[in-house]
Amino acid sequence: MQELTHWINGQHVKGSSGRMADIYNPATGEVQAKVPLATADELRAAVAKAAEAQKAWGATNPQRRARVMMKFGQLINEHMDELAELVSREHGKTLPDGRGDVQRGLEVVEVCMGGPSLLKGEFTDNGGPGIDLYSMRQPLGVVAGITPFNFPAMIPLWKMAPALTCGNAMILKPSERCPSTSLRLAELLKEAGLPDGVLQVVNGDKEVVDAILDDETVQAVGFVGSTPIAQYIYGRAANNGKRAQCFGGAKNHMIIMPDADMDKAADALVGAGFGAAGERCMAISVAVPVGEETANALRERLIPRVENLKVGPYTAGDDVDYGPVITSAAKERIEGLVNKGVEEGADLAVDGRNFKLQGYENGFFVGPSYFDHVSPDMTIYKEEIFGPVLCQVRAASYDEALKITMDNEYGNGTAIFTADGDTARDFAHRVNVGMVGINFPIPVPLSYHTFGGWKKSAFGDLNQYGPDAFRFYTKTKTVTARWFSGIKDGGEFNFKAMD
Repeated sequence: MQELTHWINGQHVKGSSGRMADIYNPATGEVQAKVPLATADELRAAVAKAAEAQKAWGATNPQRRARVMMKFGQLINEHMDELAELVSREHGKTLPDGRGDVQRGLEVVEVCMGGPSLLKGEFTDNGGPGIDLYSMRQPLGVVAGITPFNFPAMIPLWKMAPALTCGNAMILKPSERCPSTSLRLAELLKEAGLPDGVLQVVNGDKEVVDAILDDETVQAVGFVGSTPIAQYIYGRAANNGKRAQCFGGAKNHMIIMPDADMDKAADALVGAGFGAAGERCMAISVAVPVGEETANALRERLIPRVENLKVGPYTAGDDVDYGPVITSAAKERIEGLVNKGVEEGADLAVDGRNFKLQGYENGFFVGPSYFDHVSPDMTIYKEEIFGPVLCQVRAASYDEALKITMDNEYGNGTAIFTADGDTARDFAHRVNVGMVGINFPIPVPLSYHTFGGWKKSAFGDLNQYGPDAFRFYTKTKTVTARWFSGIKDGGEFNFKAMD
């Protein structure tokens, strides 16, 4: 049985707590490794070492820090298949999804290669007689990233690459369910030239999370996970005077107008709703067709597409559409919600319950389910299912469809499929959701923009990656400089000259 480690001061370090967590193979249900769960004391020791290493790293010029990112990006490319294998082995997602996970993280690393251009301050020449004003972006010091199981490469890279490029040291607490990818990325960062101690990977559970939130040295926390935990982390971090960006749950809607291409809309819904077993915060989990004719046409196309989805282990390669969910508890919860939907009167057009895969009977596989005639008061609509379940809510008009979307408590992503530009533009301007797709089902912005939701999907003022990440991981210092030799009359400075 493999026992994983922490990554402290540039090397693998065994845990000292005596507590271990099981890492499962989601396809077989077997324990494949164990990971140590750190104590608060272990976390504090890692933070102290990170703070010491940060001093020199923060003083390193931005171009040299960017060169580390350049080499790191090269190494990620070289080890793409290995990293995708690590992702899929612990998470269960297909290898193409695993490669996509790594690729989307790599794209943020690529933006960070140009980090010096995003770290420039501002300058005002001769703001007053002999007076110049300029601002500097300086690192915060030690920051922390707390990342989820569903993207074991992408989200740690979204956190660590901008934070390190800005000159901070980082404590990374990956999901204890999928920690191996983060540990391997730490090794590659060292190979790329990152000094020892600047990145510490500390595995753990709530004890470590609380220790991060309470540690006075940690200046900022980035989190991705469920909304209740995002609210908890944001509140505790803010109460302790830390910056925090915490991203929570989602219930993403896709409106299908009568003029939409129904085949393309159906294909988009199946990919966005069932890819990665629905375990992603940008999954489309609610289809909102406008008009009964549209809803019936969409249903007619969705049923065979959903029924023909292939479910299997990641080792099957490109022959499967999605793999198992992360744990047996997740499987039980998803199937329980499907049962609840039936009890509450939704029309289960495709039933994915009791799915069994020959040879993998103990795996955490969940068959695809598709509900029609779902109403917003049903549990399956209100709760984030985080599994391969698509709900269809019928709307009589565009305004009703828009209202359904806007009344939902979550606001991560949304989409509309239509051939009408006026409708699409109106939707993009009016909808109270952070990321919008027009004839595009999963509107995750490219890495040089920024990622973030609204309402109960996000807590904090700044988003992930892009320019917002550089604002989040730096603090601005503004200097007003007066040089007497530049004042020709040699007299006292007149503050009225500034008016």
